[in-house]
Amino acid sequence: MNEILPVADRRTVRQYARQVARDHPRELSLVIGLHALAAMVGLVVPRMIGDLVEAVENGTTVDHIDKIALIIGSALALQTVLTRYARFASTRFGENLLARLREDFVKNSLGLPLGVVERAGTGDLLTRTSRDVESLSWSVRYAVPETIIALVTVVFTIVASLLVGLWVAIPCLLGVPILWVGTRWYLRRAKDGYLRENASYASINATLAETTEGARTIETLGVQDRRRKRIDADIAESYAAESYTLWLRTVFFPAAEMGYLVPTVSTLVIGGWLHSQGHASLGDVTAATLYVQFLIDPVDRLLGWMDELQVGSASLARLLGVTLVPDDRSPSGEVPANDRLDVDEVRFSYIEGREVLHGVDLALRPGERLAMVGPSGAGKSTLGRLLAGIHPPSGGRVTVGDVGLTDLPLDDLRGQVALVTQEHHVFAGTLRENLALVLDDTGADGDATLRTALDAVDALDWADALPDGLDTVVGSGGHALTDAQAQQLALARLVLADPHTLVLDEATSLIDPRSARHLERSLAAVLHGRTVIAIAHRLYTAHDADRVAVVEDGLISEIGSHDELVERDGSYAALWRSWHG
Repeated sequence: MNEILPVADRRTVRQYARQVARDHPRELSLVIGLHALAAMVGLVVPRMIGDLVEAVENGTTVDHIDKIALIIGSALALQTVLTRYARFASTRFGENLLARLREDFVKNSLGLPLGVVERAGTGDLLTRTSRDVESLSWSVRYAVPETIIALVTVVFTIVASLLVGLWVAIPCLLGVPILWVGTRWYLRRAKDGYLRENASYASINATLAETTEGARTIETLGVQDRRRKRIDADIAESYAAESYTLWLRTVFFPAAEMGYLVPTVSTLVIGGWLHSQGHASLGDVTAATLYVQFLIDPVDRLLGWMDELQVGSASLARLLGVTLVPDDRSPSGEVPANDRLDVDEVRFSYIEGREVLHGVDLALRPGERLAMVGPSGAGKSTLGRLLAGIHPPSGGRVTVGDVGLTDLPLDDLRGQVALVTQEHHVFAGTLRENLALVLDDTGADGDATLRTALDAVDALDWADALPDGLDTVVGSGGHALTDAQAQQLALARLVLADPHTLVLDEATSLIDPRSARHLERSLAAVLHGRTVIAIAHRLYTAHDADRVAVVEDGLISEIGSHDELVERDGSYAALWRSWHG
């Protein structure tokens, strides 16, 4: 079972919301001010209608009626204009806020320790970047502005109704206990319900992704029924989670309707009695009833959007949860004295109590080409990841220039050591953009720099053959690159990134052996003077290396040149005979 990334608590979510409000005081004040003006102008109408009723009761003229009608019409027209600009300001504020949330999430996601992402799997992070961002987008664009409108309207409507007479407070207060109890009951349960719902989507995505990516393996092992049962269980959990939140709404919304009905009926009853006793005019009763009726719509919208806000709050908590992942490195500010990479008594375990590496020692000379070979599961890739600074060791140290790799900031680390694996990603965009993303500036040479990198990894011929050359759109929705071409693209990025040490973990595994050997020799020529650690099962890589390290059972059992190890007639010699023969 994959670990789920953390979720922010209510306090963290509230702190973030307050920080956003402090960072945008003018925009927020403008939004609230415009909505307040629109609400105030709209409240003229019930008062005018009450005055009209009272005037008709006492006898009036056509001119007086026309005057009131003109005031009502003018108020409605002005309210329409103010509402238009208020909603425009709300939408603009919401879009700016959403842009900030997205940028913060992308920044925080890119800063996640790779080990954490691997343990959590792709499903949870994918759900946060898709469904949670989409839910939050809806909340920011619609729920937040509508809630602000409803709150402002409620406040000014209550004030206006109390100006009619303090007695109006009685029917208004009668509906409060129903709404208060119902809302409190709902809020105590809603967030956890929606978090459970979103977590169930993450599980479904993870299972689907794993099943799709491993379809051939699943078919080979004959475990299709087990995978179907797994996805059925995930769907059942999602169904249960959604049923629970639906049940909450079916209880909460009818209770809210009762909270609307009681004040309206009470206003008519109390107002009618006061009018019969001569304590309130017919105009006051009419205005009070209309004000209470006016309250229904904003309160209803407030409670209705509250449900959407709970969804958005749960999504925001999941997005902010990415910031709660503890960093796996603590930059010291030290600068490496040289490019020498050293491994000193390094131990590592993915699961506590189950070590993968057991006290590995290794010293790499700058500019050396080291090949790491050994049986599957021996710890080669794990050692490679520690050499690239992906994981901090559980014990011992991995240093560059006497500075621990995990003591370097990530940006500095990537300028020192880079890892390229058989896994690769082609971003949606042009081939030029895919290459240039590792550069702050392509320099005066422009495309010549990119073409040189492609030529270094034998990719220039097929790049020039693309329909639009470097301007060809690749990745999702664009021109499909083969696995070999995608790997060459990843290697070209490394040439452009120009680190002094490269860790190649089966980096050419998807290229046919003849092309791979030519590619590796070309790459070696380009990376002359740099340290290269190549992890591979193809032993011609070891043959061409300066030294070979044989990794067995989490330890380096042999190290030396190809000829030395063959002459030693140990594990490497046996591997060489088996592979070469």
